[in-house]
Amino acid sequence: MTSVAQASSTENVITLRGSTDVVTDFFYYAVNSVLYQRGVYHPDGFAREAKYGITTLVTTDEALKKYLDNVIKQLKEWLLEKELQRLVLVIVGTDSGDTLERWTFNVHKEERPALKDGSNAGDQQPRKSQKAITQEIQNVIRQITSSVTFLPLLDEPCSFDLLVYTGNDATVPSGWDDSDPRCIKDSSEVSLRSFSTKIHKVDTVVSYKNKTDEELC
Repeated sequence: MTSVAQASSTENVITLRGSTDVVTDFFYYAVNSVLYQRGVYHPDGFAREAKYGITTLVTTDEALKKYLDNVIKQLKEWLLEKELQRLVLVIVGTDSGDTLERWTFNVHKEERPALKDGSNAGDQQPRKSQKAITQEIQNVIRQITSSVTFLPLLDEPCSFDLLVYTGNDATVPSGWDDSDPRCIKDSSEVSLRSFSTKIHKVDTVVSYKNKTDEELC
C-alpha cells in the first residue's frame, strides 16, 4: 500500500471523539442558522463564516456566544458518555407565551451488524470520508436556510430556549433545570435530511403551529 493510500485510509477512520466534534459543531451552526433565518435576533447581529463549503451566519453577540459555547461544551460531555438523545430548540412568542416552533435534533447511536465470519463489526473502527459527512451536513444547513419558504411568518417578537434530552445515567451540572417539553398545540411537522458519521446519526425535524387540532411533541 502506498503512503498516499495509507493516509487516505487513516483520514476516513471515525472515532467517538471525532464524531462528537462533528455533531456538536453542527449543533452550533444549525442553532445559529435557525436564530438568523427565523428572525429571533436582528440580522445585524450575525457575521458570515465559511463552513461546510457554504456561507453560514453566526452570532456576534457576546452573551449569546457565551451561552451557546457553554451548552455545546456540556453536549460534548454527554455525547462522549453516550447519554445525549436529542437537542431541541424552541422558539417562543414573547407576547403570547406560545411555543411557535420546535426544532428537534435527534441523536442516534449507529449499530453495526455482525460480519459474515461471525466477528463483531463493533470491534472495528467505522470509516466514512470527511467529504461525505460535510456534504450531508451542508444539505441540512441548506434546508434550514430555505425554511422561510415553508414555515409560517413569525409575526411577534420571539425568544428561544434549548432543551436537552439525556439518558437516566447522565450527570446534570448545577445551573441546569428541568423543563416541560414545550409541545405545540395545533402543529404540523417537516422532516429535514439527516447526516451520519457512522457513529452518530442526527435527524432534524421542525414542528410548527397551524390550524389543526393535533398536538405534536
